[in-house]
Amino acid sequence: MIALGFDPGLSTTGYGLVKKEGSRYFYISHGTIRTPAINIAERLAIIYQNALELIKEHKPDTIGIERIYFEKNVTNGIYVAQARGVLLLATAHQQVPVVEFSPTEVKIALVGYGRAEKIQVQSMVQRLLSLDEIPRPDDAADALAIAICSLNMKPIYPGNI
Repeated sequence: MIALGFDPGLSTTGYGLVKKEGSRYFYISHGTIRTPAINIAERLAIIYQNALELIKEHKPDTIGIERIYFEKNVTNGIYVAQARGVLLLATAHQQVPVVEFSPTEVKIALVGYGRAEKIQVQSMVQRLLSLDEIPRPDDAADALAIAICSLNMKPIYPGNI
């Protein structure tokens, strides 16, 4: 089973692909979708198109997307929500099941503690995927963590919501 994880963001959206066979996880790839400082409609189109290409190329069995976490900057949260929306749209257009996670849920699933530090989650991703080093950048490492979580959850199927 293959999972594609997304860590949404307007300027940088992380993605990670992980395969699970039995109880073992295998790294496929990770990276980012970056958008230049242009108008928001064009930036969202770039995110959508790149996400669509990733889905078509890798044909994941499930997709995990991080839920929005508002801390202090509501304006930034709105942009993240828009990026998240186009990721969900790309997922729906390809009819791939979706699971959603809050940052706390990812931390609990991988580390066992909802207030774990980012480095603890990244270290666990490194261990689970037998990587030589912690994956970088942070957005892509987070997306790998989301992909791992996705492989252990029952997805929401498009059209059944």
